[in-house]
Amino acid sequence: MTATLQQPTALLVMDFQRKMMERLADPTALLNNVARAIAGARKAGIPVIYVGLMFRPGYPEINEKNIAIGYVKKTGLFIEGDEGTAIHPTVAPLPGETIIAKKRYSAFAGSDLDTVLKAQQVERLVLAGYSTSGVVLSTLREAGDKDYQLTVLSDACGDTDAEVHQLMMTKVFVRQAEVTTIDDWLKTL
Repeated sequence: MTATLQQPTALLVMDFQRKMMERLADPTALLNNVARAIAGARKAGIPVIYVGLMFRPGYPEINEKNIAIGYVKKTGLFIEGDEGTAIHPTVAPLPGETIIAKKRYSAFAGSDLDTVLKAQQVERLVLAGYSTSGVVLSTLREAGDKDYQLTVLSDACGDTDAEVHQLMMTKVFVRQAEVTTIDDWLKTL
């Protein structure tokens, strides 16, 4: 099913934070792709909602028993307001665009994303994110369980493991989402 403008849609730009981008040898192509998707969404009047991993000083939200997130506390990363936690300047939000602070892999976990989406009567989410096997997978699964219609922009997602990225796009995500390219999505707007 292709998204139409009659179906309220939002573009989620997830985990494109400065420190996250440092994990990639060269994030330039991915960031430029995401910037193109953002420009197209803005031109079509589709809200762009940014999501990032952000914690309070001292990490009161992290239980060290959580292996996946517990490492963050040890690294001292992703404190709200720190430069490395900020959205990368290539894809930075405009004044007034929504930024959501999440506390786990899924964009919904520990955040008010669902409240924001319901307030805007959004029914379809278009996903762009780093990493494919982290935030994109977790958000897609939770959003599907919340009955959102889903589109994943394959070339606006990235992972440190190209093989895992490809597997997610061709075998896993297609079960719950339309997987397409930025160019093909932009043609529908």
